[in-house]
Parts: sequence; structure tokens; C-alpha cells
Amino acid sequence: MRTRSLTLALALLAACSGGKPAKSATGRDSLTERQRDSILAQSRIPGASGVGRAMRAADSASARVRATDSVSP
Repeated sequence: MRTRSLTLALALLAACSGGKPAKSATGRDSLTERQRDSILAQSRIPGASGVGRAMRAADSASARVRATDSVSP
């Protein structure tokens, strides 16, 4: 069940990250996607904690890639 929730959260993040926002949304939205996701993860919306776990998993994977890149010749 936990794996299913994480997979769903990752799928939702991937689905929401594509495409460019409309011009009208760009002018009035000053938050980055990561800031919006962080706010969502802290909300009381059912399943929102999965967004936070997905962000931590993505950060962890990114850190591992950076560590591997720094060791490579």
C-alpha cells in the first residue's frame, strides 16, 4: 500500500510538471513548482503527505546522482 501511494504521488508530480503555464498564470504566480509542491505536502489534503515523500525520494536520487558524478573521472 505504501509503495502504491508513493507511485501514485510520483505519477501525479510527473503529470503536473509537463507543459508551460498559460500567459495569464505566469504573470500572477510568483511561486516555483517546488514551493507549491512543498505547500501542498504540508496541507491536510488526503494524500498530500505522499507529495512530500515523493519530493524527498527525488531529492535523495538527485543527491546520489551528484555524488556519483563527482566521483567519476
